[in-house]
Formats: sequence, structure tokens, C-alpha cells
Amino acid sequence: MAIPEQDPVYFAALEWLARLNDEDVAEKDKRGFTRWLDADPAHPVAYARAQALWNRFEMVRPAADRMRRRRAVLTALAGVATLPVLYALSRQHFLADYRTGVGENRRVVLADGSTMELGSDTAVSVQYSERQRLLTLHRGQAYFQVAANAGRRFSVQAADGVTTALGTQFDVKILDDLVTVSVTEHAVAVQPGSGAQAVTVEAGWQMQYGKSGGSAPVHFDPAAALAWRQGRLVFNDVPLATVLDELQRYQRGPIFLMDAHLGGLPVTAAFNATDPQQALRGLAETFPIRLRAVAGYATLVYAR
Repeated sequence: MAIPEQDPVYFAALEWLARLNDEDVAEKDKRGFTRWLDADPAHPVAYARAQALWNRFEMVRPAADRMRRRRAVLTALAGVATLPVLYALSRQHFLADYRTGVGENRRVVLADGSTMELGSDTAVSVQYSERQRLLTLHRGQAYFQVAANAGRRFSVQAADGVTTALGTQFDVKILDDLVTVSVTEHAVAVQPGSGAQAVTVEAGWQMQYGKSGGSAPVHFDPAAALAWRQGRLVFNDVPLATVLDELQRYQRGPIFLMDAHLGGLPVTAAFNATDPQQALRGLAETFPIRLRAVAGYATLVYAR
């Protein structure tokens, strides 16, 4: 993920957070961090934002490992009573009917005979009634094969939009704030937001939508888009920032793109989904980027 708006204060906060999460953090760094916090009222706020983002990923780590990595941060924060603490917890992920962990795929047969295949770090809720079959994709990616039932509409809600099957097979993915619907058989009707007009998307076509609405459907490569089902990640001329966001879904620690101008670099490559770190090393060998590992957990990506 890129640093939002390349805010220099937020950038500095992330640097401090990374430094404090290092097991070898020095006492002078802890004192320097305290001075930095006191230097400007904006600094504690920026650090709280960075900490909230970090905490989101901490939730998927083993408890003992989390505590070990936190000691340096907690020590540095001792006495800073005014520091806001924000938590970006994904409550839906834990309350969903079906979910997968990082790097895990899972196939589920639903009560009506439909199937869904959940990709890495995915959460889905299911609500069936006599008149409709409603699924909510809270996060991640899922491929649906819908059992025919003309009297019970099959719909998948993702973010603010709803995709309704017209007797079909299709894939829905949430990546950051963007939802991608890819149709492999028959068609779907995609309503990209409340009150928006539904768009019919045929097999072989793909549509994206977000907070600003939906885009026109485009042709897509099913072999690349659905390679995740075979444990592969395939990218054809995809911006580096998007590739990093995708790899993020397959590892527990966050990936931060620290230089936004790198985000548009086009990437054409195929990676093993089970080894995102190897994928990152491959990118570093090919592109003008360097990687910085933090506490054996986070990865910071800089220009080389």
C-alpha cells in the first residue's frame, strides 16, 4: 500500500513505528521518538493513524509473537498519556459464516448446492431466505458457481455494490476500496451502489466499482484473473502498487510502498501465491526498488 497522499508527517510516523518494532531498537531511538511526539501536535495524531494500520495486521499474528514485537513500542510510549489509540479491527471477518486465513483457500458447498471458493484472507456471510440467497463478501476474494433456482435470487454484496447472478459463474474481489467482478459463465447484473443503475456483465468481461461509482465492463484474461485458485498470482501489465496490494493479501505483515512514484510501474509476472516474500525479492531484482524488512514482519518498499 502507498502512503496516503505522501504526507511527510505520516511518512515519518511510519518510519518511527517501523524502528520501534525492531527488536534491536536503541534507547536513543526511544528518546528521539518521545521528542518527535512532543515537537508538534500533529505528530501524535499521525502516529496513531500509523499504529491503527499496524494493529490491523497485528490481529492475524500469533499472540506470543505480537507481544514480543510490541515490547519496544510499549516501552517507548510509556508516559505518553495523550497519544490516541485507534484500532482498525475487522469485526466482520471474525463474525462471518465462512472465512480463510492468510494464504489459505477453501471450497464451500452451500445449502442450495451452489459452491464458493474462498481465496486468501477472505470472509463471507450467508443469509438465505425463501425468496433470496444473499451473500456478503466482507473482505478478500471468492469464486461462485450458482445452482439454478429461478425463485430465489442469488446476490453477492461487496462494499456498496451488489452483484446478482443470472445463472452463472463469477469471481468477486475486494482490494482496498475497489471491487472487481469477473464473469466466466453466462452473466451477472452489477449494481455499483445504492440507487445506481445495474449493468449487465457477460462472460469474458470484467467490471470494477468503488466509492465513485462503476467503470465500463472490459475484456479480461480468465487464466490470469483466476490463477489464484491454483495457487498462482499472474499479472499482465499491472501497476506495481496494485501488485503489492495483491501480495499483501498473502502475507501476514504489511507491505508499505514508501515512494508513490513507483506505484505506476507496469508489472508482467507470475508468482507462487504461497511465497509472497520470494515474489517481493523477484520484483526487487527486476525493478528499481529496494526492500527493508522490519522485525521480520513488515516490508517497506523504497526507490533504489
